[in-house]
Amino acid sequence: MVNAIIDGRAVSVQAGTTILDAARSAGIPIPHLCYLKGINEIAACRMCVVEVEGIERLVTACDNVVLEGMVISTNSPRVRRARRTNLRLLLSPHDTSCTTCIRSGNCELQTLSQELNIHYQPYAVKPERSRIDLDAPLIREAGKCIKCMRCVQICDKVQGMHIWDVAGTGSRTTVDVSFNRLLKNTDCTYCGQCVTHCPTGALTARDDTNAVFRALEDPNITTVIQVAPAVRVAWAESFGLDPAFATTGRMVAALRRVGFDYVFDTNFTADLTIMEEGSEFLHRFTHRDQYAWPMFTSCCPGWVRFVKGQFPAYTDNLSTAKSPQQMFGAMAKSYFAQRKGIDPHRMFVVSVMPCISKKSECRLPTMADACGDPDVDVVLTTRELGRLLRSEHIVPADLPEESFDSPLGSGTGAAVIFGATGGVMDAALRSAYFLVTGRNPDPDAFAEVRGDKPWKEATYTIPGAGEVRVAVVSGLGNTRHLMEALEKGRAEYDFVEVMACPGGCAGGGGQPIHEGEELAAERGARLWQLDADAPVRFSHENPDVQALYREFLGAPLGEKSHHLLHTDHRGWSLPVFRREE
Repeated sequence: MVNAIIDGRAVSVQAGTTILDAARSAGIPIPHLCYLKGINEIAACRMCVVEVEGIERLVTACDNVVLEGMVISTNSPRVRRARRTNLRLLLSPHDTSCTTCIRSGNCELQTLSQELNIHYQPYAVKPERSRIDLDAPLIREAGKCIKCMRCVQICDKVQGMHIWDVAGTGSRTTVDVSFNRLLKNTDCTYCGQCVTHCPTGALTARDDTNAVFRALEDPNITTVIQVAPAVRVAWAESFGLDPAFATTGRMVAALRRVGFDYVFDTNFTADLTIMEEGSEFLHRFTHRDQYAWPMFTSCCPGWVRFVKGQFPAYTDNLSTAKSPQQMFGAMAKSYFAQRKGIDPHRMFVVSVMPCISKKSECRLPTMADACGDPDVDVVLTTRELGRLLRSEHIVPADLPEESFDSPLGSGTGAAVIFGATGGVMDAALRSAYFLVTGRNPDPDAFAEVRGDKPWKEATYTIPGAGEVRVAVVSGLGNTRHLMEALEKGRAEYDFVEVMACPGGCAGGGGQPIHEGEELAAERGARLWQLDADAPVRFSHENPDVQALYREFLGAPLGEKSHHLLHTDHRGWSLPVFRREE
């Protein structure tokens, strides 16, 4: 342990602790912009400078450790002057049109400007010109970039995709897509982790709320909205509501006030996904010589883009089942439209997802099977949902609880855990066990696939089928390690669940942003609790899914199911880019 004095307080910390962490342990905040613990510790922004007695220069708190006897001032007049100067320099090439910025009110640069009492700018403001590409679901505005390098480091160290890089030299140095490409011409998975870790509005998801408003205003269009499992545990964070109060029922009520004709739950098609994907796995498992192994889940479009771009030889290992989002769109524009006598060409299907990559998925040419139009018309992120509600002056705290519409609004505990890492695997194993044995397992029998560990393995015995070796992985950097282990023969599995974002959809790139907080584990825990409290915990016991097969689809993997609920992953291609050695 080493002892120091920080702002007059005696502090004792482990040797090797940074000044920033030592101050934080004493409840003393030190501002910073570029710092991400263990990921981006480059002291580039200089906002964390502090004064250390006996040292002539100010030192950065994020990359200097506490030494025995240090006397540190974190907010002396000298420190405040230096921070103001540094921040004004950061603002000089910054587009400060805060009133039209999506991150206004949730921007670290804006917050620091207020805290440091910056109300004028002595330096000429010359924002970098932006090259905005609205064809991609992820948008970068160069004029709002502060060159903190967070996006580069998250993409390199956590996700391993190397999409972002430093470009230019001298005063022209900037952050841009690597190798001078447009984002749409890369194999970016659109996971959005760069967005959720950007301290400003330089990286955002493409905003599609105006398309939704146009549909809502058209009396000739029937508007249908579905809400993904992970959204229910995050939708009200931007309103500051307690999670216990921010129920799914109040979310449904809010969407009805916005004006949607039908409000449905993606949990319904999560259960449907289990029926199709679970049946597909059992078919492959009992005809092993006809298929490549292991079989991968296909619910996460970021993962699908990753495997097609990084490990294309494994494309046929993907389950052919569509994601719950796309299954819902297909069912809405076929089964539901027929039941209600609605022209599917005049139906507008909106998804609320914790994901940016879903915006790309709904535009794939292979996702238009119900009536020839896209099965899902627009995808909104959880953040966009918050903006939608604010635009309509909805106050969630004042709303009663309401139920989803029927019949596409019911879901089980097995469906809600799709939003947490390990949830798809857990739900699939529950129903696979039933489909083989005719009886339900203990719904908590597959707990080894749960939890926050980024790469989990387990082996289960299903009577009548044999041993099933499974793995669950989240985060694309971890996924790369798993895929390399498969390639080199160091690992063998039968069934693998992959989620592109660390922690699964609960930590998705479209979820609310909280600076310095990673909430995937906390949100995921609430999803597991919803499963534990659910009256029905098996997808095959969803009565509306049973009725759907009886009345419309016939059977899992049947002709109609295959046409509407499955896809050809080779039916579209990623841009091909070869780096010259």
